[in-house]
Amino acid sequence: MSPEQSFLYKYLNNASPTGFEASGQQIWLDYIKPYVDSYFTDNYGTAVGVINEDAPYKFVIEAHADEISWFVNYIKDDGYIYVRRNGGSDHMIAPSMRVNIHTDKGMIPGVFGWPAIHVRKDGKEDAPTLDNIFIDVGASSKEEVEKMGIHVGCVITFRDELIELNEKYYSGRALDNRIGGYMIAQVARKIKESGKKLPFGLYVVNAVQEEIGLRGAQMIAHKIKPNAAIITDVCHDTTSPMYNKVTSGDQVAGKGPVLTYGASVHKKLLDLIIQTAKEKEIPFQRSAASRVTGTDTDAFAYSNEGVPSALISLPLKYMHTTVETASKEDIEQVIQLMYEFLLDFDPKFDFRYIS
Repeated sequence: MSPEQSFLYKYLNNASPTGFEASGQQIWLDYIKPYVDSYFTDNYGTAVGVINEDAPYKFVIEAHADEISWFVNYIKDDGYIYVRRNGGSDHMIAPSMRVNIHTDKGMIPGVFGWPAIHVRKDGKEDAPTLDNIFIDVGASSKEEVEKMGIHVGCVITFRDELIELNEKYYSGRALDNRIGGYMIAQVARKIKESGKKLPFGLYVVNAVQEEIGLRGAQMIAHKIKPNAAIITDVCHDTTSPMYNKVTSGDQVAGKGPVLTYGASVHKKLLDLIIQTAKEKEIPFQRSAASRVTGTDTDAFAYSNEGVPSALISLPLKYMHTTVETASKEDIEQVIQLMYEFLLDFDPKFDFRYIS
């Protein structure tokens, strides 16, 4: 296994729930340090590697580090634990899942239980909801649960690890969006190994707390005050069953990066990215956003006095499940597109629509 793959597996398999990203951020920083000139973190844990830190022009490439999770919300007298969301966690997939409960005493294993099929009535079965899903940690009382170190507010993550499908796809939890953190780290590595000097400062940003409203990006955008930004995140592969292309668009895992059109996406920056893709013969797809992209692109675009921003997305199957699935080829093409764009970018470019 190459150093890049070792990093990928270590980083993706580590839990990094929203608000509790520190362990994953340390893994990311340890990997990227050899490829940047300096680094810093902010008070809430966003990590930034910097190339050419003294350059007046600041260009950001960004991903978010956090994953969806749960909080312990209520512990019943009989020892069963009820939860609330930390981000967009899916109650429909919870039953029968194994979990880790993060406590000051370490990880405590548990399971989302569910009544056996034998005792459910045909046609009248209860669907999983936030009101009825529950965790069993093998305790028969609230006191026993608390002695294990579990209390209201403990964060909970699913126990699933990264696998490969047909040698063409990665599948696992938290590809949304630690695969983005992997990709921007590889861009930094490629720049370092190329020996080429960028005519601007590059800020490689791994932001926290995207899943609850782009919070980490909001904070770090104000700290860095960049001149321009490219964000990478995931979007829906809409070719798998039960998706509606009429409403969700037509994006396919395996057919290249997805470039989004929308109000927060700066058209002149997007055009430059498309130009690079065409010149370098990197396949790409297009999508359209409505009011917002729903990604950190919006946070950067509307920060400070307005930062020209664009979004390069990775098509992803089964978002917010434990089997999020992405094409290896797409991942490499996102990395290559960002890398080639940065080598070509002229910081004297005028982003004003009207001059």
